[in-house]
Amino acid sequence: MSVSKRISQIFESAERIFFDDLSKIVLISDCHRGNGNSTDNFLKNQHLYLAALTKYYSEDYIYIEIGDGDELWENKTAGEIIQAHRDIFELLSKFFNEKRLYFIYGNHDIIKKNNKIYQYFDDHEKRNVELFKNIQIHEGLVLKHMSRNCEILLIHGHQADFFNDKLWRLGRFLVRYLWKPLENFGVNDPTSAAKNYDKKEKIDKKLIDWAKEEKRMLIAGHTHRPMFPEAGEVLYFNAGSCVHPHCITAIEISEGCICLVKWDLKTKRDGSLFIGKDILAGPVRLGEFFY
Repeated sequence: MSVSKRISQIFESAERIFFDDLSKIVLISDCHRGNGNSTDNFLKNQHLYLAALTKYYSEDYIYIEIGDGDELWENKTAGEIIQAHRDIFELLSKFFNEKRLYFIYGNHDIIKKNNKIYQYFDDHEKRNVELFKNIQIHEGLVLKHMSRNCEILLIHGHQADFFNDKLWRLGRFLVRYLWKPLENFGVNDPTSAAKNYDKKEKIDKKLIDWAKEEKRMLIAGHTHRPMFPEAGEVLYFNAGSCVHPHCITAIEISEGCICLVKWDLKTKRDGSLFIGKDILAGPVRLGEFFY
């Protein structure tokens, strides 16, 4: 099956999430939450992520994670990830309890599609506890505006990457038993789209081609490269990742507009530090993309 046909099938079968100009939605991809050890790439930005997530929760945003939220190639169970980042999962649980949480799976957490993996052993209760009970993990979602002819496809993007889509079991094996140990010595995984410029280009091109052919808006992750089209360009957006060297990126949809933002550590004039947000692109009214 071609990449274009595969993505189109996801679009047709995906659950629709209805929104309007009063809705507030944040899209974050590629957190790669790990178990807190030296190979946990999320660890360096966990405070940025927690600060951003706290702000989005307090401002009543819907949180949509568009793949590779948890690093389940390097780690065998979600329990150890939950234990390492308990404060974050407690906050995600608040989103879930208020029906403001959606998960899309990527290649690094593809096992979510068939298993109840959000369990951990509670030392106090002496039993396994399930988070996000009965949550559905999606391959794709569609944001559908309630009054405007506007549908936005959300996928992780690994569907345009043959190795990480069709051969993900081999990829998981290599990451877990070869590239993870070598990462301690500074050796990058050559199969990773995030660490291979040529591969990023090829994957982005396939996703752009789909958006162009279908004349639809597509938001993805996977390549870790934030993208926001200029006026007149193909409507392909990329949320970036939470494992950039000094920041995390996200896409916000609010007040009928879309923008790309960055959260990082900043310095006040008195020398004190704080976590703040910058707008990298936009905001652009969705009405300018859909007539």
